[in-house]
Amino acid sequence: MTSNEIKQLDSQHVMQTYGRFDAAIEYGQGATLYSPEGKEYIDFTSGIGVNSIGYGNKKWVEAITAQAMKLQHISNLYYSEPYVKLAEQLSARTGMKNVFFSNAGGEANEGMIKLARKYSFDKYGNGRNTIISLIQSFHGRTITTLAATGQEVFHNYFFPFTEGFKHVAANDLSALEAELTSDVCAVMVELIQGEGGVLPLSEDYVNAVAKICKDKDILLLVDEIQTGVGRTGTLFAFQQYDILPDVVSFAKGIAGGLPMGGIMANEKCSGVLTPGTHATTFGGNPVSAAGALEVLNQLDEALLKEVVKKGEYIAKTIKSWNKSTVGEIRGKGLMIGVSLKGLAPKDIAAICAENGLLIITAGSDALRMLPPLTITYEEIDKGLAILKEII
Repeated sequence: MTSNEIKQLDSQHVMQTYGRFDAAIEYGQGATLYSPEGKEYIDFTSGIGVNSIGYGNKKWVEAITAQAMKLQHISNLYYSEPYVKLAEQLSARTGMKNVFFSNAGGEANEGMIKLARKYSFDKYGNGRNTIISLIQSFHGRTITTLAATGQEVFHNYFFPFTEGFKHVAANDLSALEAELTSDVCAVMVELIQGEGGVLPLSEDYVNAVAKICKDKDILLLVDEIQTGVGRTGTLFAFQQYDILPDVVSFAKGIAGGLPMGGIMANEKCSGVLTPGTHATTFGGNPVSAAGALEVLNQLDEALLKEVVKKGEYIAKTIKSWNKSTVGEIRGKGLMIGVSLKGLAPKDIAAICAENGLLIITAGSDALRMLPPLTITYEEIDKGLAILKEII
């Protein structure tokens, strides 16, 4: 099919819930994508942080192909090898105790919220179920995760939203402390607020929140849907903050392009979810788990160090550009936000797509870069050259 034929079928038969950029993609290699007509795009998005080890990754393709030939799915009423090996590796590399596998990020965060409320119900009884999250946070698009999201723009249409959430300003410890009433069971944070603008939390703030939570037996929930799986230069971002959360959610890059998410619990929370209290049909799917095992295999210390170096290279390059259009550069590793002055990020992203660069936005003022972690310096330079010319 041609690009125009794909777009026409989309307009006729697909619900128009996405403001798509004017680009149809047929295949990719490394961090470079191609339209059906052969137009080249440098990809600074990786499917919004999903295609963590790039396109056409031979070992990853071999891993999922071999598993698909053996067993594509089996109910969670039975055991299979891929998901248990994946859980073992995640526990060993994070210090967390155990894992529940889901399909995607919103579902993972739902599970994390359920775990927090059940922990408090089991220990303290009914009435201790409020969760504090941060203003400018984003935790998903289900009814409950929208309620957890600290952006008013999402709090519309779908009333009534799930009760039991408060929102406070990020990096403001006094604001958090003022809301720590007796009904609070958990604090839920993104260590870098991705959709909110690529806004990192300060290390002092995170450590103070962790201490308060520990002292008051309030669970610390860390949403690593976007920051996890090597994106910030460590396997999970919390490993740069010298904390061990009670529960961590993950998704996006874990399976390298296949649907997968989940939550990890520490020792204290490892037994909260019991048979019948939480479930999913496709969680821990063997093919997705096989892909995730290969992702973890490739995300060794050498590659993670390169993620940091490449992020620093991108930031240093952009800082040398015209200060009249480029503002603050935020983030860690290959999760980078670039604020713009006097330019609309969505318009710039659309022009970038027309000129061969895929890039997305964050918050009201920033472009967001989430390239494959395996992107080459040649691909980085090509993408930056396009962006520089446009802005």
